[in-house]
Amino acid sequence: KQGVPATHEFKFTNTGTVPLIITNVQASCGCTTPDWSRDPILPGGRGFIKATYSAASVGNFNKTVTVTANVEGGTVQLMIKGEVLTPAQPQ
Repeated sequence: KQGVPATHEFKFTNTGTVPLIITNVQASCGCTTPDWSRDPILPGGRGFIKATYSAASVGNFNKTVTVTANVEGGTVQLMIKGEVLTPAQPQ
């Protein structure tokens, strides 16, 4: 709903053989705030990347969150999309 922040949490497991180190997470705009696992994630360990969208404007949205880490290619892009609805009017 409009005016109610929406959060999605991406959970993952490090399937590699070395600790996964996320050095930065950058949202495509200021309306999305990221949070992430700050400590190295050991092989077999679990981590998260969380994106909170402000939901200020009514309509569809498509946002990108770029994760910089010690992975092949150096970055991974996550996508969040949805629709912000007008709050119900009191009757």
